[in-house]
Amino acid sequence: MRAPETSDEASLSDWRVGGLDHVALLLGVTHLLIVGACTALFQTRVFGISSDNPLIPAALVILCDIVAAALLMNRKRLNLSSHTVVRGLCVYLAIVGVLWTWFGISVQDDQFIYPIAAAPIAMSAGIAMGAVVSIQSPPLIITNMLTSAFAAIMLSQGPLVPVAVEILSLALVAYSIAGSRSFMRAGRRRLNLDAEARKALNFVEEFENSGRGWFWETNAEGTLSYVSQQLADDFRCEAPELLGRQFSDLLSAETSHGKTLGFHLSARFPFSDVVVTAASDEDIHWSLSGNPIFDERGRFLGFRGIGTDLTEQRRSEQEITRLARFDSLTGLPNRAMMRQTLDEALRNASSRQKGCALFLIDLDRFKNVNDTLGHPVGDALLRQVADRLKLAMGDHGQVGRLGGDEFKAVLPGQVDIGLLESLARTMIEQVSRPYSIEGHRVVIGASVGIAIGDPGRCTADSLVRDADLALYAAKDAGRGKHCFYEQAMHTEASDRQVLENDLRQAIDKGELWVAYQPIVRTAGEEISGFEALVRWDHPVRGRISPDKFIPLAEECGLIPRIGTWVLETALEEAARWPDQVRIAVNLSPIQFNDPGIVEIVSNALTRTGVRANRLELEITEGVFLAEGESTDDTFGKLKDLGVRLALDDFGTGYSSLGYLKKAPFDKIKIDQSFVRGAASKTSRNSAIIRAIVTLADSLQMETCAEGVETHDDLHLIRDLGCSHIQGYIFGKPMEGESARALASKTTVVPDGYQSLREPRQRLMRRAMASIDGEVCEVRLRNISAMGALVECSRAVAPGTRVAMDIVGAGPIEGTVRWAQSGKFGVQFNDVFVMSRLAPKKEKLNDVQMLQPWYVGQKAAS
Repeated sequence: MRAPETSDEASLSDWRVGGLDHVALLLGVTHLLIVGACTALFQTRVFGISSDNPLIPAALVILCDIVAAALLMNRKRLNLSSHTVVRGLCVYLAIVGVLWTWFGISVQDDQFIYPIAAAPIAMSAGIAMGAVVSIQSPPLIITNMLTSAFAAIMLSQGPLVPVAVEILSLALVAYSIAGSRSFMRAGRRRLNLDAEARKALNFVEEFENSGRGWFWETNAEGTLSYVSQQLADDFRCEAPELLGRQFSDLLSAETSHGKTLGFHLSARFPFSDVVVTAASDEDIHWSLSGNPIFDERGRFLGFRGIGTDLTEQRRSEQEITRLARFDSLTGLPNRAMMRQTLDEALRNASSRQKGCALFLIDLDRFKNVNDTLGHPVGDALLRQVADRLKLAMGDHGQVGRLGGDEFKAVLPGQVDIGLLESLARTMIEQVSRPYSIEGHRVVIGASVGIAIGDPGRCTADSLVRDADLALYAAKDAGRGKHCFYEQAMHTEASDRQVLENDLRQAIDKGELWVAYQPIVRTAGEEISGFEALVRWDHPVRGRISPDKFIPLAEECGLIPRIGTWVLETALEEAARWPDQVRIAVNLSPIQFNDPGIVEIVSNALTRTGVRANRLELEITEGVFLAEGESTDDTFGKLKDLGVRLALDDFGTGYSSLGYLKKAPFDKIKIDQSFVRGAASKTSRNSAIIRAIVTLADSLQMETCAEGVETHDDLHLIRDLGCSHIQGYIFGKPMEGESARALASKTTVVPDGYQSLREPRQRLMRRAMASIDGEVCEVRLRNISAMGALVECSRAVAPGTRVAMDIVGAGPIEGTVRWAQSGKFGVQFNDVFVMSRLAPKKEKLNDVQMLQPWYVGQKAAS
């Protein structure tokens, strides 16, 4: 009767009210039948409209039944709540009871053919049907009890019938209450079960929809009785289409796991995480778990379990395995895979007494491609290089990528020097062919280092080390070459390591010192400044050339420390010079790209007290290889300090004009390769120098010619308009004291040869000479490409033609230009090739020298 307070009570109430939908219909049928039967028993067929006419209450009862039945049938559409329906039914039963009592009173005994039966039959049938339809609802049975008691009192002649009716009604009420309680307990249990079932169903749906697994079930015969749609998707069908099929038909029986699962199913054993392959055209793998189902009597009902699709997982594992062994960019084996390949090749070589060759391949000029065209183009280039290397190698070995622009090739059982050289040359030629990438024409090169491993005598590490040394030698020989490992390379590498260790201690031990070479103004030949040049006096090796230890310092990371020391030392020395004399210090690309270089320069100037405009930093074009915003920022900050900037070795790079346009240089230093021999009539260097000077004047920059050694070159440089000169003609690099003395002078006198002399061979050579038709023995000294000094016992006049046959060098003809007692100078008619004077070496069989020991041993056997 009350409104439900919880959702469970509302569900239970709706469930119970659903059993009352036919109350009005059943009562209406009962009332209609009784009214019809009673009408048939009437003695009088015509009735008037009066209170004792039984048809009036009968009609009202039938009308109430119809209205109540209509409301119950449409209660959901009318949105009638359960407690409203129960209340309405109680009112309905009360009204019908009163009207039915009226009907019973209106039926008098004398109006019936059988007057004694009419009223009791009508009232008993009404009370009985009312009890039947309301027995499941205590409110309705109580309402029916009250109306029955009222009817019994109104219709009975004595107390016996009402008492009997009340006793029966109370029994019905008690039965209804007991039944309702039992019904409600069962309903609550059912609601709980339904709620749990819905939760379980939701969990199943969520699990299946998540793709992490699916469910399956079979009956005792092994046919599928339930299967998730996810499993059906693997067979591209709907789940109902698989029902009724044998579960084993869905599995591939070719694998051992499939046979294992078949055993478990036939033996009715539980199983877990059994990996099987689906009987499908696609490569599908499942992980299955299942348990047999038995009823309470122990009868086998089938299997129930879960499955997981391992296809993507296995693909992911395979991809991870592939990525762990192969390079993701080129598809070639990676470093780890190539190391495994090399180990296997060496083991096989040891067991079969067959050698193994290793190629290390490094791309030349690849960094320029990345810097200028970007990394996407560089990646595309690497893929094409990989294809060409695989094609060039063919079936002779395995090519892999180590990383960056480094590749590796293992050739098991290959020791034929001729074949290895041919493969190396083919690789270099193929890699060096032009590439077309995104509309760009790209040209690179390759260098190859080759090492041959003796079976059982070398390890993978030693073979890689040897090939690396050979690659270093190939690059040092000019790139685009291949080189075999030789024992001397290991000696050179060891020597290089020792030299590196000595260089690390050279500053602390005072072995490094700074030399100063004068820079002279061309106009007045007065000292403009000095260039600071680092020198190394090794306690054992003596003086070591900067060309040897400066690149070493750059490679091992010592150049920043050495460069800072040179800068500070040079500024300390410059502080003792006249104020107008500048100091030029070289700044390596590594130093320039150091974020702290501006602070280093500023601190050195502050500490020594040298004006900033007296410091000239010489920078090579190497600083622009990694050009970016930081490069321009460093240039700007150095100029803000007030120091001067000079572009060193101008003309030897790739795009010097582009650098001049962007960088704020004050001076251009013309490389000595353009200066030496520029005065020669056959040289075109003078035209190049003239163009550089004109360019510098247009950009309001000074120029400095390096390497001036002769007076002829000096006059030419002066005539071409260079503002400064640096070279041996004005002084070689000197110590600080000598530089201080020279800096105090007003002018510097040039000192050197008039012209550049050809290289000369000072060793004496014997020859047979034909002079004026007479043959005599002579000795030649100071031999050059154009002439020689000849010692001869005969007197010879200038202008005499001489034919000589030099021992070991062959014939040559010339003309006497001057003559003195016992000697004369001869000018050769043709250029003499100086290499003819080199001692003849015994021609060695290079192939035999490089062949490993076991090749000859195998041939002999």
